[in-house]
Amino acid sequence: MTHVIVHAGFHKTGTTSMQNFLSQNRAALSPYFDYYGQQDFLNAGAAARLYAQRPFPHRLHRFRKAFRRFLSSIPDHKLIVLSRESFSGGMPGHRKLGGRMITSYHQAALKLARVIIAELRRRFGREVEITFFYTTRNREDWIKSVHGHLLRSIDLTDDLDAFAARFPALIGPIQEAQRMSGALSPVPVVTAALEDFASTAHGTAEAILDMAGVPGQVRDKLDPAPHSNQGQPDHLRDAFLGLNRMTLSKPERKARKIQLLSPRQTHR
Repeated sequence: MTHVIVHAGFHKTGTTSMQNFLSQNRAALSPYFDYYGQQDFLNAGAAARLYAQRPFPHRLHRFRKAFRRFLSSIPDHKLIVLSRESFSGGMPGHRKLGGRMITSYHQAALKLARVIIAELRRRFGREVEITFFYTTRNREDWIKSVHGHLLRSIDLTDDLDAFAARFPALIGPIQEAQRMSGALSPVPVVTAALEDFASTAHGTAEAILDMAGVPGQVRDKLDPAPHSNQGQPDHLRDAFLGLNRMTLSKPERKARKIQLLSPRQTHR
């Protein structure tokens, strides 16, 4: 029987470091599971993100078709691990159609998860075992990380306090995962908090290695998890905020941000 672990989020919870670790150790881990990450899903990941921003039925159908094509392209394996943050939708802070800000994953994440479950059962049979896996993070640290990412990547003009005020009380990755656990039952949901794995050699990927039963002697030989997408210091965040509040063309604003980042080669 096939078991599929779906790592469906959340953004800014150490996901890039985990994905890079699993990708660079793919060959060594292949006896235990097949891994598929961001570059493997054809356009299914992008279709999921676009559905969250424009939640029309035809966009959910496009995601279904793209995910089905991906599943039809991969071979059978006893254990398969899929990892893509956009399988929970768009990053909070981005705008939906009409200008409203995305402040919760749940609505899009639940509909996407139900499509994923249905398509996995279609591909591997009704008896397929499915586990949803979410990496989480302390709410305050997560909001600060999302805010910093958006200051760099889009024209966000909120300071941190104004941005945090847009989110409903207590809703962060931990609570989002709890909501998904209740909604997806009896499909199990497993979580791993970024803070709990900060000092481990393989980061939150340890949770996947545990689920896959990877022996300790194999883990000891794996390349360590790289620390990816580390955030900028406060003075750079302040500089990005200032640029976003200036009357500049998008190309000029982007060029100035790249100039600020170039000595650090930072991509968060």
